Amino acid sequence: MSNKSFLTRLVSSIWHGVDGVRKILHLLLLVMLFLGFFGAISSAPPLLPKHAVLFLQPVGPLVDQLDGDPYDRALAELIDDAPPQTLVQDVIDALTFAKTDNRIVAVHLELSAILGGGLSKLRRIAAALEEFRESGKPVVASADFFSQAGYHLAAHADEIYMHPEGMVFLQGYGGFRSYYKEAIDTLLVDWNVFRVGTHKSFVEPYTRMDMSPEDRESRTRLINQFWTMYQQDVEAARGMDAGTIDGFTQGLVAHVVAADGDIAAAAREAGLIDKLLSRAELRAVLKAYAGEDEADSTLYASVNSSDYLDNMRLMNGDDAQDENVAIVMAVGAILNGTQSSGSVGGDSTAVLLRNALSDDTVKAVVLRVDSPGGSVFASELIAHEILALQAAGKPVVASMSSVAASGGYWISVSADRIIASPATITGSIGVFGMFPTYQRSLEAIGVGIDGVGTTPWVGQLRPDREMSAAVKDLFQLIINDTYDDFISGVADFRGMEKIDVDSVAQGQVWTGQDAFERGLIDELGTYEDAIRIAAELAGLEGETYGRKLIETSVSPTEKIILDFLAISKSGGLDVAALLRGPSALESFASKLQQVLADLSQFNDPKGVYSHCFCEID
Repeated sequence: MSNKSFLTRLVSSIWHGVDGVRKILHLLLLVMLFLGFFGAISSAPPLLPKHAVLFLQPVGPLVDQLDGDPYDRALAELIDDAPPQTLVQDVIDALTFAKTDNRIVAVHLELSAILGGGLSKLRRIAAALEEFRESGKPVVASADFFSQAGYHLAAHADEIYMHPEGMVFLQGYGGFRSYYKEAIDTLLVDWNVFRVGTHKSFVEPYTRMDMSPEDRESRTRLINQFWTMYQQDVEAARGMDAGTIDGFTQGLVAHVVAADGDIAAAAREAGLIDKLLSRAELRAVLKAYAGEDEADSTLYASVNSSDYLDNMRLMNGDDAQDENVAIVMAVGAILNGTQSSGSVGGDSTAVLLRNALSDDTVKAVVLRVDSPGGSVFASELIAHEILALQAAGKPVVASMSSVAASGGYWISVSADRIIASPATITGSIGVFGMFPTYQRSLEAIGVGIDGVGTTPWVGQLRPDREMSAAVKDLFQLIINDTYDDFISGVADFRGMEKIDVDSVAQGQVWTGQDAFERGLIDELGTYEDAIRIAAELAGLEGETYGRKLIETSVSPTEKIILDFLAISKSGGLDVAALLRGPSALESFASKLQQVLADLSQFNDPKGVYSHCFCEID
């Protein structure tokens, strides 16, 4: 009797346990169905007016890839706290869809909030604007304030309007940086620098108080070419006489004086804009194209580009087909390990390339590079994955965006073809390492360091001890060998003599046009050209192939959480209240982290870097 009772209780307990698990799984299934149902409803394409103006407003810098972890970025977007950035491809896709969409009668390009992003990116959008205008539909550009980047895009519109209290500010190109040698000496810090390259200027702030003659020559050549390209682009688009833009910029004070101190009127008189209009007057112009908004008669009928893109992408599906050209983004500084989007991780980018290798639908790869370089070790990991793709019969084309220099060139050089824009910054073939020590600072305040070791190398890589002559020699030998590997690799892959590579290396920075003339790239072309060439190399023809962007994305669990929060927000829940904002201490720590980012990103295992100071304002 006792055994029977025990067995009964055991079976009952097991049954209740299984039943409990069943109920939990049932509940989870219902939740997933609920989220799927309402997610489908919430993701349904928004209704568009029968006739509307497409409202395009680039915000922040133009980028090829958005910064940050995809899940964190999606959460930030839900609470309207995402850092301002505009994806170049989003702007181009919106214009491409709108070109043949009968519902879109015009484009309103609002440019007050654009913060730049590189001349090559501006040229990509400008080309899309010109293609849109070929449809016969007008582009109306406006801004309260036209930055240099904003005005480049505005020049490709049919009409340019500015607020009467606004201004056009074209400052030209250049770059300034701080130099710390005297401060370092004052603090009794030994900033040990090892480099190869007469023009490798990244380390100069720690060894000088001003720009070296070599860097000044290289940078002057670069910015003069960029300024010439900018002027030619704008003057051709606006039908201006050659020299109009430089004349207005160099003589800005005289132009403003002639306009009785009115800087907006000065821009109008110089022909940079068509009319000065208040916002109400601008809305009246746009109403003439599309009519009044149905919900608010004071507004013109319009659709926001983000809503429009959501609509069109849902209606048209993705670009992937049975055979594809894969696109892998290499955007940002090259760092060791796994990194979020907006940085190039040696391991994480290698994983993306291996995903392209293992995907049977991928027949070729375009590596889109927008990077000033960084860790040599991480660059080499990425280069090896490119060789693996080629060994598997999948050609690789490097497509250079605004910057593909130093390590950015390292990861490009092994590709089957290298395509760059004339406005790309590339080259900077050089190597450096840095190791600061502060033993003299400690001695000054009464702190001594001592110890023992079995070899001369013990305790040598401590920042509180002076580097020995032997360690310095070893570091320089490693730097020299890495530079030799760099130029030898370029010579092998580019079919050049090593001495010829060295003559255009030494840390010298080139525009895409210069690089083409010196044999460092294969062709001058666009991102679209790179995709076409990759398809041709793989034997893909016409419209028979698709495009597949291979990138890190949110996990299924993260997708469920995001869908739930999005549904909750559409139902009126204050999602921002659920996601606690940072405390004052956390905000301070975040700002401090940004300040230290330039130094903290140096994580190469050997301390060897190929990084370019390529900032052009």
